[in-house]
Amino acid sequence: MKYKIVIDSCGELPKEYQNDERFESVPLGLEVGDYCILDDEEFDQAEFLQKVAEYPKCPKSSCPSPERYMEAYAGEAEHVYVVTLSAQLSGSHNSACLAKNLYIEKYGEKKIHVIDSQSASGGETQIALKLVELEEQGLSFEEIVEQIETFRDTRNTYFVLDNLETLRKNGRLSRVKAMVASTLSIKPIMAGDKGSIVQRGQSVGIKKALGKMAELVVVETSDISERRLIITHCNALERAELVRDMIAEKSGFRECIIMDTRGISSMYANDGGVIVSI
Repeated sequence: MKYKIVIDSCGELPKEYQNDERFESVPLGLEVGDYCILDDEEFDQAEFLQKVAEYPKCPKSSCPSPERYMEAYAGEAEHVYVVTLSAQLSGSHNSACLAKNLYIEKYGEKKIHVIDSQSASGGETQIALKLVELEEQGLSFEEIVEQIETFRDTRNTYFVLDNLETLRKNGRLSRVKAMVASTLSIKPIMAGDKGSIVQRGQSVGIKKALGKMAELVVVETSDISERRLIITHCNALERAELVRDMIAEKSGFRECIIMDTRGISSMYANDGGVIVSI
């Protein structure tokens, strides 16, 4: 195997890649009181959301250990690419970088590149799928590293959530100076900004907020017809399809992938959340 793509479990993989030997998902941990699980293929979203709803405090997550990442780096792959959720939001990226240094120190030189997605969920997926395209073009490791960093810098992530409490209580909204969602009817439109979370607008009601998010996607994406649209949702397929259709009404896109969120994304998005990466 010439290459391998390691992605932490905040990034979802389309079904056709979930058993592909070129990919490995490294799970983060999830904690809801005494309920502690790994965000792996055994994750049960319905059970998890019920636990979160019943728990009076805030759920927490834990990043993979360097040793777990080192296990993923082992093998015959000549090129190893590691995609992590934003270093501003998790220790997963630091753990992956430390693992790279420890691996090389122990086993010798190997071409390993750790990519801070500066995003989460579908934002990580975008990078993983682009890596496949670049590798299949036969580019050198160095060329791919350069191109994937540029690609990362041109992606955008937006989201609308019914509930921001998990993000707020876990300190992930430090750059949001004025939270307007003081009532259940006001829904902020959020976006990623170099790995941090910022508020881009607000609307009354979830449908209007989703519509405003769709408008932002179209307005702020100059080459949308050449891009892949990835929509991830937490138990909200109808909302995800609505957003896809809203964007399609205004502009075309190369491809659209809709996926349910895995554990970490489900924890932060909460029931009903929708995330768009373009």
